[in-house]
Amino acid sequence: MTSPAGTIATPTNNRSPASAVERPKQGQPKQEQPTHLPARLPAQARVQAKAEFDQVFAQGRRYAHPLLALHLLRKPSGGAKLGLAVSRKVDPRAVARNRIKRVLREQFRLRRAQLPPGAYVVVARRAARTAEHSGLRAALITLLQRAGALPLSPSTGTMPPPDSGAG
Repeated sequence: MTSPAGTIATPTNNRSPASAVERPKQGQPKQEQPTHLPARLPAQARVQAKAEFDQVFAQGRRYAHPLLALHLLRKPSGGAKLGLAVSRKVDPRAVARNRIKRVLREQFRLRRAQLPPGAYVVVARRAARTAEHSGLRAALITLLQRAGALPLSPSTGTMPPPDSGAG
């Protein structure tokens, strides 16, 4: 750029794009972290070791659903732990496999306090590839109820409850 006087004008901001982010100088307090950070499933609430997965598959009880299979190995203590298995047979794209895992992990995290101690390994089936988030969440809750880990939902049928005294 040239100015009317024929001299070359230089921009007033000499920062490079990499240095455009303001960093606190030494001695200045750090900015506070946002309070709306997403909640995470803690490491102690995850089944991670291959030996632990193998133990759950060998000794645990299996519950099936068209979208998922739940392998449950009850333990006397230690809290509820989640293991996820979503193979490339379910979906060859990593982003799709991660979506399935993210939805299941979040649903487990929300219900973890209600679950009895044990190792819960969820295996996704091919049908999970095309399932909506709500379908995956409902499938996991259904399996946890079948396993007796969550109480059954109140029925909405037309028959009165068995203890109502009718009849």
